[in-house]
Amino acid sequence: MRSTGALSTAAMARMETDMPWFRDLSAEDRSWVGVIVQAGIRSFVEWYRDESPAPDGVGKELAASVFGAAPRALAGVITLQQTVDLVRLSIEVVESNVDSLLDPADAPDVHAAVLRYAREVAFATAEVYARAAELRGAWDARLEALVVDSVLRSETDEAVLSRASALGWAARGEVAVVLGDVPARRTETDLFDAVRRVARAAGMDALCAVQGDRLVVLLGGVSDARAAAGAVVDLFGDGPVIVGPVAEDLSQAHVSARAAVSAHRSASGWPEAPRPVCSSDLLPERALAGDGHARRHLVEEVYLPLLQARGTLIETLAAYFQTGASIEGTARALFVHPNTVRYRLRQAAELTGYTPSMARDRFTLEIALVLGRQSGREL
Repeated sequence: MRSTGALSTAAMARMETDMPWFRDLSAEDRSWVGVIVQAGIRSFVEWYRDESPAPDGVGKELAASVFGAAPRALAGVITLQQTVDLVRLSIEVVESNVDSLLDPADAPDVHAAVLRYAREVAFATAEVYARAAELRGAWDARLEALVVDSVLRSETDEAVLSRASALGWAARGEVAVVLGDVPARRTETDLFDAVRRVARAAGMDALCAVQGDRLVVLLGGVSDARAAAGAVVDLFGDGPVIVGPVAEDLSQAHVSARAAVSAHRSASGWPEAPRPVCSSDLLPERALAGDGHARRHLVEEVYLPLLQARGTLIETLAAYFQTGASIEGTARALFVHPNTVRYRLRQAAELTGYTPSMARDRFTLEIALVLGRQSGREL
């Protein structure tokens, strides 16, 4: 046991000269490394003194005796490769100095024992890092789910932004929320890794969470919501995949989330919807399902511009709908030329972005007219 200190000192001296990364550590971390080296050498001496036939099956006890004194945070400072180098160097120091500390007759047996012990230390090292990685992965998963849940509940404060940053969120641009069903036969870890990999290849950040049977993905660095969702759409399960409007940043992402959640709930009303589909494309279904935001949007962004432009546009659209989208029928009902009807319909399309001659847009305009009249809004 008296030789333990000398061997530890020799090992630390070798680290100073042979390992540049060791010299870059803080004094506290170097001290903890010294504790680990000394514990490892002392553990070997105690094991050999007890004349154990082999150190097999002592993995947990060995990990505790060698690494137990060091703080868990040290695993985040020293990499696994550096720890392997540290173990290798320590073994070399013991082997090179053991002959001077032992009776020559005992040297071969001790050298063989050192090799067996080094193998078990290597296994114990791998176990420590594997356990640390598992705990870190579980903590990151909980943290990621908390961030996504906070966005969905409109509770994105500075703490949430800090947590997102800790998860690698670069905050490099606008954000969109994508919702869809969870795919079958995929673990969360595998699924989230695939989403992040695809998003990264498209130049975006990604945060993921599973809520029941729903997969929620926050995408950062988005310029076009539909294109961004298209990059990850194949990773969702069957059913509609909804993308909310682009928000300014993560602190405003709840606006995108709110629209996406509403659209996802009402998407069954449009079974022919494309994948992915923007939440704004489902405004009629959302309004019919009772979404107040969708109802206000249709009134304020569709009905009122038509009303404020020319009173005849509302009248023309109403007649157009009543006659089954017939230009000639509308012209007869209003006592105007068919070209006048065509001109007014073009005006309506320019004002609202919805083309009355297209079935889906016509449906949206009809709902907007009904809601506008119910609202009682006038010029």
